[in-house]
Amino acid sequence: METPAADRMRLTRASAPLTREVQVRDEYGATRSIMIPAERPLTIFVDKRELVTLMTLGAAPELLTLGYLRNQRLVESADDIDSISVDWDVEAAAVKTRRGIEHFEAKTARRIVTTGCGQGTVFGNLMDEAGTWTLPAATDASARMSQTALYGLLDAVRRQESTYKSAGSVHGCALFRQQEMLTFVEDVGRHNAIDTIAGWMWLHGVGGGDKAFYTTGRLTSEMVMKSAQMGVPIIVSRSGVTQMGYELAQRLGLALFGRATNRHFICYCGFERFDAEPEPPRPSA
Repeated sequence: METPAADRMRLTRASAPLTREVQVRDEYGATRSIMIPAERPLTIFVDKRELVTLMTLGAAPELLTLGYLRNQRLVESADDIDSISVDWDVEAAAVKTRRGIEHFEAKTARRIVTTGCGQGTVFGNLMDEAGTWTLPAATDASARMSQTALYGLLDAVRRQESTYKSAGSVHGCALFRQQEMLTFVEDVGRHNAIDTIAGWMWLHGVGGGDKAFYTTGRLTSEMVMKSAQMGVPIIVSRSGVTQMGYELAQRLGLALFGRATNRHFICYCGFERFDAEPEPPRPSA
């Protein structure tokens, strides 16, 4: 039986404080203490070569680094990574690979600036690879979402304890199997949060075909693309969708739900993956 990557890869556990207390003055002239989210740079080095600097809360920097490498397609397998060591004293993550990254300079040469807040760049060739990703068929019951399950998912998010509730100013992302929340991540940028989830999936060998991805951020092409790379066919957002995100989701066969809070939502596309249970009509005035 194959040993999970989590048992083969050496990782530090360098989490950092997620919030800090500051003194503020309000409109009444009163001084009081509030909590604000932490934000710190994390520079990723791969085999001693500088790759990128991400701005992050620092909750799970090793998983963020692993997910970033995965979603940028710089490494093909978690087995390619020997270790990830994070040191907040120097604000760096040192990645050691087992065999190096072939054509490193060429792979990182072309970048496309995206709408992701905080870091928001993807290496350009990913846009060209989008058509090669495959998702489970809409006829697969595990790759569908019922209206009841969607309500359960949103309720689980509502009940989740979070930095956002105490300090605001962060994005949250979660991975679900129907109504079951498998992992929840917050960061200063939604792209960091989804990369951290991708790292968690990769490390533990978790497939995406029967999963749904939730984000508080808008559904841009970057978020749709990363979800498709993870093999997740259903995306739910508290916010809306951009034209490019919508068109890419249609092309790849993803179901997109936006403006989703409490018992309200919009299904933008992927209707074939949605088992609707319409609410009763509203009474006329």
